[in-house]
Amino acid sequence: MLDLRIKQMFFDRPKVKRAVDAARRRVLSKAGAFIRQTARTSIRKRTGTSKPGSPPYSHVGLLRRFILFGYDRGSDSVVVGPVGFRRSTAPSVLEFGGQTTVTRRRRGKRTERRVRIAPRPYMNPALEKERPKLPELWRNSVIGT
Repeated sequence: MLDLRIKQMFFDRPKVKRAVDAARRRVLSKAGAFIRQTARTSIRKRTGTSKPGSPPYSHVGLLRRFILFGYDRGSDSVVVGPVGFRRSTAPSVLEFGGQTTVTRRRRGKRTERRVRIAPRPYMNPALEKERPKLPELWRNSVIGT
């Protein structure tokens, strides 16, 4: 009789582990969504070019539309950033700066030239803006049934 009551006082380890795993996935997904939204809203729709050091302007809207997030089970983390730019280095060059080839068509002729782009970060500032809010997401996140 005494032995049975002592066992009831211990945690149900598999149940606690499942609750913590579910909470981790939920919190990381929310964090990814917040960072994605902040990055998207930092890219404003305007003509011309943005100043170096500030987020790039959106002309067509592809960069804004293709900033996505996903939970990676393998590394137990969330990944946020632009996807779907197969052969283009534009998202990386805009974030970190560097050289790229610009292709233009004028009067039916195609011209290419190599240009240096100054950094116009949009992902790292979004992470830094959301970083203070992330610990609050973990508060009371593990829910037992």
